[in-house]
Amino acid sequence: MASAGASGTVTGEDQRSYIKIETLLGKTATEIVAIDKTWVTDFEPELKSQSNEWRTPSSTRPKKFRRAQSNVKEMMIFAYDHRGIIMTDRIPCGTSVTAAYYRDWMQEFRRKMHKNRPDLLGDGPLILHENVRPYLGKVATDLLSKYEWEVLPHAPYSPDMSPPDFDLFPKLKEPMRGHLFSSLEEVSAAVTRAIRGLDKSGALNG
Repeated sequence: MASAGASGTVTGEDQRSYIKIETLLGKTATEIVAIDKTWVTDFEPELKSQSNEWRTPSSTRPKKFRRAQSNVKEMMIFAYDHRGIIMTDRIPCGTSVTAAYYRDWMQEFRRKMHKNRPDLLGDGPLILHENVRPYLGKVATDLLSKYEWEVLPHAPYSPDMSPPDFDLFPKLKEPMRGHLFSSLEEVSAAVTRAIRGLDKSGALNG
């Protein structure tokens, strides 16, 4: 897993270190399926580079507004490989991701792979998911053992970071930044458009 620097951001060197670790383990990017979850909300603030605008020396600085914590948000699980996103799941409001929930999700994910990634399923994917309790629960690990799917270890120096943190999620949220959505339906539609754009552009390839 890529480590975060002192600022909490992941650098190119961090990413190269992660790739080097997996290469030493004898893994290839084409075998790996990354699974992680993230919040999607009614408003993703623009990055500093997105909000830059041309100003004269005498121009006043633009005002920045603080937004209250959003109530329009949902947690989503994503699974993807180098070819694109394989499956997403919108976690119902008020639902906790337990080991049992994750087991049921993995069963649906396997059915999805039968349709979308039969070659990968035949070879056996290498699962790279969060190093958190629901994913490590017995009912979940027993199912992974039954499927004979190997789980890649996390680097000990950054157990809370995963490839989606610096690859999928920033790219997914990029077109949503700076836009205000009024409902979960609008947020979901924006996520769907972003997913289609990523798959069409091949932005996750490699």
